[in-house]
Amino acid sequence: MPSYTVTVATGSQWFAGTDDYIYLSLLGSAGCSEKHLLDKPFYNDFERGAVDSYDVTVDEELGEIQLVKIEKRKYWLHDDWYLKYITLKTPHGDYIEFPCYRWITGDGEVVLRDGRAKLARDDQIHILKQHRRKELETRQKQYRWMEWSPGFPLSIDAKCHKDLPRDIQFDSEKGVDFVLNYSKAMENLFINRFMHMFQSSWNDFADFEKIFVKISNTISERVMNHWQEDLMFGYQFLNGCNPVLIRRCTELPEKFPVTTEMVECSLERQLSLEQEVQQGNIFIVDFELLDGIDANKTDPCTLQFLAAPICLLYKNLANKIVPIAIQLSQIPGDENPIFLPSDAKYDWLLAKIWVRSSDFHVHQTITHLLRTHLVSEVFGIAMYRQLPAVHPIFKLLVAHVRYTIAINTKAREQLICECGLFDKANATGGGGHVQMVQRAMKDLTYASLCFPEAIKARGMESKEDIPYYFYRDDGLLVWEAIRMFTAEVVGIYYESDQVVEEDPELQDFVNDVYVYGMRGRKSSGFPKSVKSREQLSEYLTVVIFTASAQHAAVNFGQLFLGMYPEEHFIEKPVKAAIARFRKNLEAIVSVIAERNKKKQLPYYYLSPDRIPNSVAI
Repeated sequence: MPSYTVTVATGSQWFAGTDDYIYLSLLGSAGCSEKHLLDKPFYNDFERGAVDSYDVTVDEELGEIQLVKIEKRKYWLHDDWYLKYITLKTPHGDYIEFPCYRWITGDGEVVLRDGRAKLARDDQIHILKQHRRKELETRQKQYRWMEWSPGFPLSIDAKCHKDLPRDIQFDSEKGVDFVLNYSKAMENLFINRFMHMFQSSWNDFADFEKIFVKISNTISERVMNHWQEDLMFGYQFLNGCNPVLIRRCTELPEKFPVTTEMVECSLERQLSLEQEVQQGNIFIVDFELLDGIDANKTDPCTLQFLAAPICLLYKNLANKIVPIAIQLSQIPGDENPIFLPSDAKYDWLLAKIWVRSSDFHVHQTITHLLRTHLVSEVFGIAMYRQLPAVHPIFKLLVAHVRYTIAINTKAREQLICECGLFDKANATGGGGHVQMVQRAMKDLTYASLCFPEAIKARGMESKEDIPYYFYRDDGLLVWEAIRMFTAEVVGIYYESDQVVEEDPELQDFVNDVYVYGMRGRKSSGFPKSVKSREQLSEYLTVVIFTASAQHAAVNFGQLFLGMYPEEHFIEKPVKAAIARFRKNLEAIVSVIAERNKKKQLPYYYLSPDRIPNSVAI
C-alpha cells in the first residue's frame, strides 16, 4: 500500500505547542485518504519548535496531492497550536511543501495547498477553485472594515486586541515585549518621578537634562549638548524624526511678511531675501495644519497651548540649513511678531521651542500614526480580505503587515482613545489629535507615498544644492532596491500587462484600499485598479516602503528589511530574487556605514539593517 512521510513543524514562539489530538487527511486527484491520527508512542508530539515526522499509509493510490487537511481535537483542555508547515514525501520520492504559518484554535481545522504561488487563472481544478473561494469568504467575515472615527481611514472591526482573528494577534512573546518596551520608555523618561514637571511650568532649561538623563547614545547625547544651536535646529528638519515637512520656498507667503531688513544679518551672499528665494536658498516649514486645533482641556488644573508657526530657513555658504525667521501663528499682526536670530537669546530660543513642539505634534499624529501605521493597516486588511494565501502578492506582502493590525488596535485601545495616553501626555489630546488626522486626510495622496515624487514635490531632490539631506539620499537607495525586487517578483508571475489587468483578486485588493482606506476620495490619487506590471510594481513598492523604511525613518526601528523567516514562497526564481534583494540591501548598508564614519552625527535610520519589515516589529 502507498506510504507517505509527513513532516510537521511547530512554531517556536511561546505556547506554540499543543497536547491536543492532531489528525491528517490527504486529498488527491485520484482519491482521498482516511483521517490519520499523528501520534508516536511514548513521545510528546508537537512541542514548541519541534519538527516531527510520521509515516502515513493509505489504501490506494491518491494521485497528485492537491490539499492537506489538518484537524485538531481536544485532549484535555483546549490548547492552541501554531503550525509552521507540513512537508510531504510521496511514494514516488517527491517532496511537496505546504506552508501554513497559522494558529489552529479550539476544535479547529485548516486545509492547506502546496506552496507554489498561483493566480486565480492558474486554478482549473474545481476543488482548488472552491478552496480559494472559501478561504476568501471566511476571511471577509473575519476581517471587517469599521469607522473608528469620522474622517479616518477605515480600520479593523475590533474593539480590543482579543477581538482580533488569532492569526494577527500578538504572540504572547510579542505582547510581553510590547508591555516591557512601554514600561522601559516610562522608566527612561523618569515619567513617574517627573510627572509633576509636565503639569506645571518648568523652572529652567536644565530640566530638559533631567528628562534625558537615562538616555545614552551618540545621537541623543549630541542633541542634548547642542539642541539650542541654530545648526542643530535646522539639521533636525532634514534628518530628525520628522524630515518630511521642510520644502524649498519658491515664493514668500503673504501671511508671513518677512523682509530683507529683518533677516539681512543672517544672509551671507549679499543678496536680498527675494533674490535668495529665486536662487533656491530659502526653505520653509508651515504648521498650518495646527491652526485652530483644540488644545488639551482634559485636566482643568493644567492649561495647555498649541501654536501653528511658520519657520523660514536659509542655506548658508557652508550648505547648512539654519532658521532665520519664526512666526508663531498664521495671521500676521502686532500681537503675532516675527522672531529673529537677532532678538534676545531666550526670545529666539523660545520661538524655536514652540516650532519644535508643533513639529512633535505633527510627527506623532500625522507623519507616524496616520501616514505609516493607519495606512499600513489599510493595506493589511485589504490584503487579508481579497488575496488568498496562495496568491503571490499575499506571499510578498504578508511579512510587511505582520502585527500591524494588532499594534494599531492596541493604540486605539490604550493610546489615542478617550482617556488614553495621548489625553494624558499630549497638548493635542482630548480630541485635537483626532481633528488633526481628519484635516490631514486631504493631503494623504498616493503621490505623497511615492518617495521620489514626495521629495521632488517639496523641491528637495537636488543632492548638489542640499548635500546633507541623508533621509532623502538613503531613502532613494532603499526605494530603488525595493522597486527592483517587486518588479522582479511581478515579472515572475505576470508575463504581461494583460495578466495584471485580468487578475480579479488583485484588482479587488487595490479597489478595497481605495474605497475603504481612502474613503473613495478621487483627490487621493489612489488607483481603483492597476493596469500594468510597472504600475503594480510601483504600488507594491509603496506598500512595502511605507510599512518598513518610511516607518523606520520616523520611528527608529531595529529589525531587518529583506528577511523573510516565514517561507511563504517555495519557488526557486522567487528565492533567487529575495537573495538578490538582500544583496542590494547589504550594499546600501555598506554605503551608509562608510558615509557615517566621517560624521559626528551619523544618520542610520534608513540603513536596511535597522529597518523593520513592518510598522509593528
